[in-house]
Parts: sequence; C-alpha cells; structure tokens
Amino acid sequence: MKFGIIKERKSPPDRRVVFVPGELAKLKQLYHDAIVEVESSDIRIFSDLQYKSMGITVTDDISDCDVLFGVKEVPVENLIPNKAYFFFSHTIKKQPYNRKLLQAILEKNIDLYDHETIVDAENRRLIGFGKYAGMVGVYNGIRAFGIKFELFKLPKAETLAGKDDLIKHLQRITMPALKFVITGTGKVGSGAKEILDAIKIKEITVENYLTKNYTQAVYVQLDVLEYNKRIDGQVLDFNDFIAHPEAYVSDFEKFTKVTDIYFAGHFYASGAPMILTKEMLNANDCKLKVVADISCDVNGPIACTLRSSTIAEPIYGYFPLEDREVDVFHPAAVVVMAVDNLPCEIPKDASEGFGEQFMEHVIPAFFNNDKDGILKRAKITENGKLTERFSYLQDYVDGK
Repeated sequence: MKFGIIKERKSPPDRRVVFVPGELAKLKQLYHDAIVEVESSDIRIFSDLQYKSMGITVTDDISDCDVLFGVKEVPVENLIPNKAYFFFSHTIKKQPYNRKLLQAILEKNIDLYDHETIVDAENRRLIGFGKYAGMVGVYNGIRAFGIKFELFKLPKAETLAGKDDLIKHLQRITMPALKFVITGTGKVGSGAKEILDAIKIKEITVENYLTKNYTQAVYVQLDVLEYNKRIDGQVLDFNDFIAHPEAYVSDFEKFTKVTDIYFAGHFYASGAPMILTKEMLNANDCKLKVVADISCDVNGPIACTLRSSTIAEPIYGYFPLEDREVDVFHPAAVVVMAVDNLPCEIPKDASEGFGEQFMEHVIPAFFNNDKDGILKRAKITENGKLTERFSYLQDYVDGK
C-alpha cells in the first residue's frame, strides 16, 4: 500500500497537512507494508526538510501512490485518475460551487473519501479540525471585544505560534468581568472550553449565570436542550430533538439578556430552529456585544451572520435595527466574527491533532480488512458511480 501526501493547491493557500512528519514516521514503524511519499510543498507548515529528516521520501511526482491524502479540495485539473483520495470535498450538502469537482471525480474513476464522512457505526464523526476552530474562535472573539471597545490589543492568531501562544497572549490582558456563553459540547465546544479554562475563566451553572453578577469573567457551556425547548412544553431527550427538530423553538433569549460574548460552536441540523433571532438581537435588553460564530452557517441559526468573514478581515458590524452590515465602530453594532476556516490560523497544532485522529481511526482500516466498516461508510464514489450511501447526490451530479 503506497500512501501520498499531496500539496495543497486551493487558493487562498492552506498550510495544514493531514500527517505531520513524526506521525508519518510512526505509520511506517507500525505498518511495515506501508510506503509513504510526500509531495514537495513550499507553503506547508512543515518543510520538506522536516519530512526528509524523519526518513520520509519527498518528491515532485506522487502519481504512483495508491491513496492520496489532502486537506482542501483538489483542483479538477490536478486530480489523478484511478486513485483513492481523502480530502474535504464540500459536496455532501450539494454545495453548488463544487458540483464540477464531484462530476470530474466520477469521470476520472476516483474513489473519493471525505474527511466529513469518516464516521463510526453510530454515525459520529471521527476526524475533524473542530477543536482547533473552537480554540481560535474564542481568541478571535475576545480580540474582537478588545478592538470594539479599545480596551486591549491582541495580535492576530495567524501571527502566533499556536495554541500555547494564544493562551499566553490572553493571559496578559486585563480581562473585564464579562459573561461568555458557548453553545455546543462537541469538538468545537471542547476547543472553546479548553481555552477559557486555560486562562482561568470560571465555569458556572446555568442558574447562577442567569441570576447572579460577578466581579470576574465567567462562562457557561450549553447543551442543545439548554437553549431549545419543545413548543408543546414537554421535556424530552436529545434523541427527540434530533428526530423532531421542527417541534422545538429557541430558548436562547434569556442568555442574550446577560451575555457579553457568545461563542457559537453548535452542530446545526437541517430543520432545527434559529438559535439567535433578529428579534432577540433587536430587543432593548439584549446585552450581546460580540457574536463569534465559530460554526459559521450563513443563512443558518445565527441571524447576525450575514456572511462569512476572512482571516485577513475577521470581523464586521451588525446593526440589528436594520438587519444589515455596518462598521464595527457603529455605536449600535454587534461585532460578528464569522471566519469559516479558523483552524488555518494555528496550522501546526491543527495538523498534529488531525494526524493523531487519522492514525487512530482510519489507517488501521487499510490493514485489518476494514473490519469496522470505516472506509466503507466514508466512500462517496467507486468505479465511476456514487456509492449507495451517497446515492442521494445523483440529482446534484446531474445538475438537477
């Protein structure tokens, strides 16, 4: 089995990689049948030399590899026919801008595996950069508050060395007695929590958060049923919410009355209710000053996320009264941070964590006859056709 790490070619450039040098050396140690090559790249966070120093072959031609690993979409002209590819294809939700990519993958007889489709038997995602999005999202949200109120200046996350550096800079500022709320307890939420805990922000109960004032910064992390309620008043479980999202309505308004910064790290299912509505943002008693939408679903559950922002220009203002974008310093503006590729700001940490997950959950499947069905579930295309699991994409492929 010959594995290849491809050079990232999408613009803007992404410095992340699926496997860091040490993880590839470990792969070779664990699986003696594995041959590994890395395509030369001048943008990757780890240099060609760092791979070579671990005994990994670096080459300009990886066309003889069987399985190719990348992070972002591969441009159509760079796809090598008759190979297996792993990357974030952004096709499984029928994204219009990537229809041609999926069509080309089928035409070129490529077996496509998407990092998003690597799930366990319970359909839980096993691989992702979400934790690192949560970390950078918290840093960027607090940085946005400092900018808006001219209280403190934090450097951009992308200029720092990684997670530990983010924490160091946050520890240096004098933190006001703010209240932070996180929605979501998955990978994104856990990354957000990790940063807040590291900088000694006190976690409190929902009841205390809603009713008490504090002389220090505090936060609360909410599970989905703590900010949604059934319309009929019944109190049921998470499975009911997943099965019947249309039976629920947002119960988030009570948090908007006491929160300064909101970190949105939830998973948003189709048919689920809005979380933060225009009405909530327009209410006289809404205290929100910064909304860091880490999940960044445009036209999704956060009304002030009018568009995604960029690492270059991470924040914009939202004027609730007119439901439009304004300058960050507009006196009535809520600051929105909605960067949709946050993990790119700490590529070293993100790559290290991603590779560890990949080594644990995916690589064994190549050598144990896929006994847990990891590869089978993740495969989107095979022999020029969609697999049964992804046959729902046929109308998207056909352009209908």
